[in-house]
Amino acid sequence: MLAPEGGRVLFVAGQIGVEGGTALAAQFQAALANVAAVVEEAGGTVADVGRLTIYVTDMEAYRGSLPEVGAAYRAVFGKHFPAMALVAVTELVDPRAVVEVEATAVILRRALPARRLAALGARAALSTDR
Repeated sequence: MLAPEGGRVLFVAGQIGVEGGTALAAQFQAALANVAAVVEEAGGTVADVGRLTIYVTDMEAYRGSLPEVGAAYRAVFGKHFPAMALVAVTELVDPRAVVEVEATAVILRRALPARRLAALGARAALSTDR
């Protein structure tokens, strides 16, 4: 992935989605939503994500729920398809988690979202060129 001049590379640590329930597709959607929230907090969108690594504890369950997994993916990332890798692992740190998602994004300089500006305060809004 080439970062355009002025772009910032964001590495998103593994996100789980146990708040989504126990089903793989539900956890996958929640994990992707967590990735999206991190990227948005940094001033980007899911379109800025250039790579996803998906870790699953049960490859057969993943294969068996492809329609649901696809729907979960599209609910968060729409028609944006970055480079992806799927890796089977024996377990994740949180024993409730069946899927974990890591991401890399390149965020171009653009106006910060209103909620981010509010969080930073009006003074920070004047100097977004950092």
